[in-house]
This record gives sequence, structure tokens and C-alpha cells, in this order.
Amino acid sequence: MLTVTIFLPLLTGLAVLAIPRDRPRLVRRIALAGSVLTLGAALVLWGGFDPGAGNLQWRTTLPWIPSVGASYDVAVGGLSLSLILLTAVLLAATMAYVLPEHDRAHAHAFLFLLLATGLIGLFAAQDLLLFYLFFEVGLVPMYFIVGIWGGGRRRYAALKFFLYTRAGSLAMLLGFLALHLGMEPHTFSLPAIAEARPLDRMPYAGGLAFLALLLGFGVKLPVIPLHNWLPDAHVEAPTEGSIVLAGLQLKMGGYGLLAVLLPVLPETSARFGWMLAALAVASLLYGALAALAQTDMKRLVAYTSVNHMGFVTLGVAVAALVGDEGVRRLALNGAAVQMISHGLLTGGMFLLVGMLQHRAGTREIERFGGLIGSMPGFSGLLGVLAFGSLGLPGLSGFIAEFQIVAAALDLSVWVAAATVLALVVTTAVYLRLVTGLLMGHAPVGAPPLAPLLPNEALPAGLLAVLSVLIGILPAGLVVLLDGTTRILAQVR
Repeated sequence: MLTVTIFLPLLTGLAVLAIPRDRPRLVRRIALAGSVLTLGAALVLWGGFDPGAGNLQWRTTLPWIPSVGASYDVAVGGLSLSLILLTAVLLAATMAYVLPEHDRAHAHAFLFLLLATGLIGLFAAQDLLLFYLFFEVGLVPMYFIVGIWGGGRRRYAALKFFLYTRAGSLAMLLGFLALHLGMEPHTFSLPAIAEARPLDRMPYAGGLAFLALLLGFGVKLPVIPLHNWLPDAHVEAPTEGSIVLAGLQLKMGGYGLLAVLLPVLPETSARFGWMLAALAVASLLYGALAALAQTDMKRLVAYTSVNHMGFVTLGVAVAALVGDEGVRRLALNGAAVQMISHGLLTGGMFLLVGMLQHRAGTREIERFGGLIGSMPGFSGLLGVLAFGSLGLPGLSGFIAEFQIVAAALDLSVWVAAATVLALVVTTAVYLRLVTGLLMGHAPVGAPPLAPLLPNEALPAGLLAVLSVLIGILPAGLVVLLDGTTRILAQVR
């Protein structure tokens, strides 16, 4: 079933390519059907998953490249299953949103479906070479999505995105090769490497492997100063591209830190944990302040992603540095919940920004006003997603950020204080956005905006409802994640 879930989007994409070119409507319907089936398969995985029965369930292992110790080895734990569910939800939401779009529908649908296979495979991979393969499959389609369907500077943004992420992935591959060569016999098996930790007690080799993995995962997260590709990619990407880029692709970096870096190099991570903490605080403050300075809504939301993913880095830093197992577990749970919450909330925010741009032809905040009266449905969704993003209690953002701040207090009062300061600035960012769009009056000469269409309201509504459910009933997600974070917290 896990293999079916991984490759179902790809099979749907291949079926889409076989449809005659004059049938774009059929292409969109089949792509949506395939994404819904993928969500159904992910729910089956969830239904058969026992949070208390270990971290490698639904496992399949087959020989792949025996000569180098690589195998097709896939399995899920609580964290990977949560991210697979998030991928399936956002894929279905994206395919529903683009249902009326017929511009080169075959290639468009295929690229998104191929990207989904790469992401699901990455979250399930238990072999580092397989992890790298799926990592690349999850990146390359976005280059074409931005470069073909993006805005006026799409080629520049696509090239910048690809060069940054390609450099990061090559650094990550060097780290994987170092771990592979450190094993005897040589293997790429992630569970075997995590158990042996071949480089963890070698200060020089372990440090180089740590920096290589941090560079690879940090570019995708992204952390300061590896974030420069993100605003341009988001601004130029089509709306559906931004949803997947922020909602899913940034999680590749966070998942790598949690599922690869910490287990294989725990002592080295503790030695360099101060670096992770410094990068986290810088990302939190810079992301919030940069977002506050923006007038373009898409660029604003892009910079908040730097801020929000800084919480993930901080959770990893606390887990690496603190000796108390309970505090480490709290930090890791917070980081994991933050990845899910950010995927829902920021994916929804980009969806709403795209709706406004499609209607008004602009993303400038000052070109709007008074939408609470003219677009009540949009306003309600914006309120839920924006207040969730700033960490209002009762929404998913609060569940994540509260756990990370509480754990950070055990590390350093000053780190916790800087985190709270970043939260204050983020609150100002979203209040400015909500006030500018919803309150006051529309500028003179602004055209009336049409109400939301079903293909817009349903995906955005689904993401908002899931955020509310996690905020009110977090136990379901936390229990699912706890199977993974409990094991990670015990690794020292």
C-alpha cells in the first residue's frame, strides 16, 4: 500500500499524457481523481498505522543497487506519515483549484503529479540513495512550473531556484557518501547508519558531514543566509506553484534535519547545536522584519515562511543541545507540528493571495480595502489563516509555537525572548495584512471583485478547517507524531 501511495500520482500523470491534446477538461478531471485516490491511499496508511508499535511500519524492502549497498526500502513513522497526508491533502487542493485552467494542461498536471511522487517517496525512504533520488524528483518539476507558468521574471526565478537547490542537494549527497563510506560493510540504509553512527565520534569527518547535510537541508528549509532564492521563486511562481513550494517543498529540509541529521549525527549535532540555534533566531527575526517591510502580498507571505520554518530549526537546536529527554521530545513535537501547520496555513494564504491577484491584477496591499463587506467568504478564510499563522490559540500555529517556546526556555531565556519578539513582529505583519485588505474602504476606481468560486472556496476552506481541528483537538496529530519524536528524543 505504501508503494501504491508513492507511485499513484506518477501513474496518474502518465495516464494524463496519453489523453488527446484537445481534451484539457478531461485531463484536469483525471488529475483531480488521481490526487483524491492518493489521499484515500494515504488515509488507508493512517488507518493501519499503530503509533505505539514502532517507527517503521508498512515497510517494503527490495534489492535496488546491491553493488553499492542501496535498496528500495520504504516505510513510515509518525512524522513521515503526517507529511505524506499533508502532501496528499495539498495535492488534492491544488488539483481542485486549477480545475478550470486549460493552458498546457497535460504538462502542467504531469509535473505536479510527478512532484507529488517525489515528495511522498522522500518522506517514506529508508535508504539514503533512494532519499536523494526522490529529493531530486521532488525538485526538478518546480523548475519547469516556475519557468513556464510563472510571472514576468520567471526564467530568472526558476534558474535561481534550481541553482540554489541543486547546490544544496549535491552537498547533501556528499554527506550521504561520507556516511556510506564510514559503514562497514558499505550501505546506504538509514536505520543501519542511525544505529552505527559511523562518523559521530570523528570530530573532523563528523563535522564536515554535519555541515554538508546542514547546507543541503538548510537551502530547502530555508535558513538564513540560504534563503535568497525563496522570495523570487514565490513571487514569480503561479499560485498553485507557491502552494506546493511553501506547503510541501520547504518540509523536505525540515524532515531532513529531523529524520536524517539528528539520528545519524547526534553527538556532532550537540557540538554544533549553537550554530543551529543562531541560525534559527536569525531566521525568526529576519523573516518577520522582512515581511513587515513588504507591500506585495506574495513576497510578504514568502518571508513569513522564513520566519515560520525558523521555529523548526529552533526545535531541532533545542533537541540537539538540551539534556532532558522530556524537553527534547517537546521541542521535536513542536517542530513536527509546525511543519504540518505551516503547510496548511501558508498554502492557504498563497491560495487566497492568488484569488485576489486573479481578480484585481495586483498583489499590492494598498490597492484593496473593505473586503469584509464585499467578499465575506474570502474575509472569513483570510481571518482564520492569518490568525493561525500568527499563533492565535485555538488554531494549529499556537500548538506548534507554544511547544517550541516552552522548550527553548530550558535552553536559554535569551533565545526564548528573541523568539517571542519575533512572534510580536509576526503578529504586526498579519494584522497589517488583515487590516489593509478587510477594513476601511476600497480605493477610488477599484473594480468590484467577484465572490469565491467553488474550486477556490473548497480547497481554502479545507485547509482552514484542518488548521482549526488541529488547534482544538491537537491530540490526534501529536499522538501520531509522538512515536517518531519519542525515539528521536532518546538518541544521544
